[in-house]
Amino acid sequence: MVTIKKPQEIKVLKEGGRRLARVMNELSKEIKPGISGDKLDKLAHSLILNYGGKPSFLHYKPDFTDSIFPSSLCISKNEVVVHGIPQKDLILDEGDIVTLDLGMIYKGLYTDMAATFSVGKISPELKKMIKATKDALVCAIKVAVDGKTIGDIGYAIESCVKKAGFVVIRDLIGHGVGYGVHEDPEIFNYGTPNTGLKLKTGMVLAIEPMVTLKSGEIIQRKDGSFATRNGMPAVHFEHTVAVMPKKAIILTKY
Repeated sequence: MVTIKKPQEIKVLKEGGRRLARVMNELSKEIKPGISGDKLDKLAHSLILNYGGKPSFLHYKPDFTDSIFPSSLCISKNEVVVHGIPQKDLILDEGDIVTLDLGMIYKGLYTDMAATFSVGKISPELKKMIKATKDALVCAIKVAVDGKTIGDIGYAIESCVKKAGFVVIRDLIGHGVGYGVHEDPEIFNYGTPNTGLKLKTGMVLAIEPMVTLKSGEIIQRKDGSFATRNGMPAVHFEHTVAVMPKKAIILTKY
């Protein structure tokens, strides 16, 4: 069931999202060659608590796996798209790209965001793919307004990504958020304009384009993470947004 959040709830979500964005900003400053996933996860956990929230991913069990997620932060390196586990032996190296995916509960309401970062110097192609994915998220947010559809969001994402010469990952999706980590509706990174669920003011969505090279096929690993089948690197950006009549509110920014 798709839920509509009340104005006061959106106000709380905006404050929670602002705090979550500050956590992400502080984490991004620690990304450098040699740092471990475990260290970043511990820092994320501490920062979330310091900003008055609770980590929503810790001990969360999604519907698509039997595994309970053991950490506060998802860290997905290179070919790993989402749900990477930040273990001690996950070390960032020069030339890698890494996605940090964070969720937080603030005053009982949930926000979610993700961003991909470079580790030291990266190739021009990876820089271009990061920019294309950021741009796709911007394109999607522009159409996340009352009266548009889920198909409009997906079409905006894929059109932007294709124009830049990359491909979307079709089997991983965005989702509703607010009262829980994952809610309806499912938000695909491709679509046909004017099709699917019609957006209404007060819907809160986690829009998250995931982009890679050559093929969007993925595999699920034993630890529950998803990676590209061809081993190519993947990029992922995500914001929590509130649908409004003329312009969506980006909740996860400060």
